[in-house]
Amino acid sequence: MLLRLGAVPMLVASSPNAAEAILRTHDHEFASRPRTVLADIVFYGSRDIGFAPYGEQWRQARKLVTTHLLSVKKVQSLRLAREEEVSMVMDKISKAASTGAVVDIGQILSSFTNDMICRAVSGKAPRDNRQKKIFQDLAHETSLLLGGFNIEEYFPVLARIGLVGKVMCAEAEGLKKRWDELLERLIDDHENENNCNLACDQYDDDFVNILLSVRQEYGLTREHVKAILEDVFFGGIETSALVLEFTIAELMRRPHLLKKLQDEVRACIPNGQEIVREVDVDKMAYLRAVTKEGLRLHPVAPLLAPRISMADCNIDGYMIPLGTRVLVNVWAIGRDARFWENAEEFMPERFVDNMSNAATCVNFRGNDYHYLPFGSGRRMCPGISFGIAIIEIMLANLMWKFDWTLPPGMEIDMSEVFGLSVHRKEKLLLVPKQHM
Repeated sequence: MLLRLGAVPMLVASSPNAAEAILRTHDHEFASRPRTVLADIVFYGSRDIGFAPYGEQWRQARKLVTTHLLSVKKVQSLRLAREEEVSMVMDKISKAASTGAVVDIGQILSSFTNDMICRAVSGKAPRDNRQKKIFQDLAHETSLLLGGFNIEEYFPVLARIGLVGKVMCAEAEGLKKRWDELLERLIDDHENENNCNLACDQYDDDFVNILLSVRQEYGLTREHVKAILEDVFFGGIETSALVLEFTIAELMRRPHLLKKLQDEVRACIPNGQEIVREVDVDKMAYLRAVTKEGLRLHPVAPLLAPRISMADCNIDGYMIPLGTRVLVNVWAIGRDARFWENAEEFMPERFVDNMSNAATCVNFRGNDYHYLPFGSGRRMCPGISFGIAIIEIMLANLMWKFDWTLPPGMEIDMSEVFGLSVHRKEKLLLVPKQHM
């Protein structure tokens, strides 16, 4: 659908064919991002990965992140860290289960993903709840701000009044200041530790240290380093936790599916084992199907981050002019009834190999344009392996270790709040009961 929003031409792709034309056939023409005032403020002039315009700076930043933080090899090297963090979460829930307490699933999952991102990026996780909350609040507020609608970018005449823009820019400046204080402390701590370690001939290869060590080689300023780090924290803290929370909510609404998943997980784990390990997860076909279905119905970003055409191009007979903004509606594509049977239903069985339908061949890698939870093409989310590893090991352990019920008199509300990512409007409160 090609339309004009104020002064800005806009193309919205809501079908697999249109998505393929944009993300594969004309990927290069649509590889850039539109510059926005808010992203420029929050991400140091859009020097990050997610919002940077297409070009050499973006390519170098993405290469750094994919090579040194999000490669399959690096993700595998963090296996023990994931299992340690999962074990701590299980202990925490076990204490609640021993007293019959209600737990806030979203908060537990957000804390877990926050700790995993911090360990991967800086080598250690904050154990102080106040420090954790700083990361979580910043990621959440950034999502809401950047997912908002700055009307002045589409109707320049309103910029003369400037009321909305001034308010949003002031909010962005406040967020940027808080991010900056956090990132400056993180970088300073690493620089001080490195000076001490050099004297002892030691070196830690966490991502912050890697960025600092290659600054000269890649021509990175301190602002580049902070923008990249902010992007990683912002992109990683909420996303996996949100997918897990929505998926668990869907399972709680369908007890027979919850039991089916629990039965599979429990059948794969030998007696006496303390937690589900990643080597065990590889045997769990239904767990993978549940993860895929959660991402289909509840993609973290219902609209992929906007792109902008760098040249005129023709899509399905329509001329798309230079400077057109493009949105790919992943939410609509994932619910397209022409491809998905019972598209509005949470039905993991559609992804199980013994089902005779095309969905069994669908993967996360952006090769099938009916299913794009991580996008596709040059701008595809680089954190697929990292995110899926976190989702699957946590979901498996929650299913293995505990039985789950709703607090008396409570029902699950699936209402959503939209930003760059989609959040549950209401907390997911559950009562755990120790299974073993």
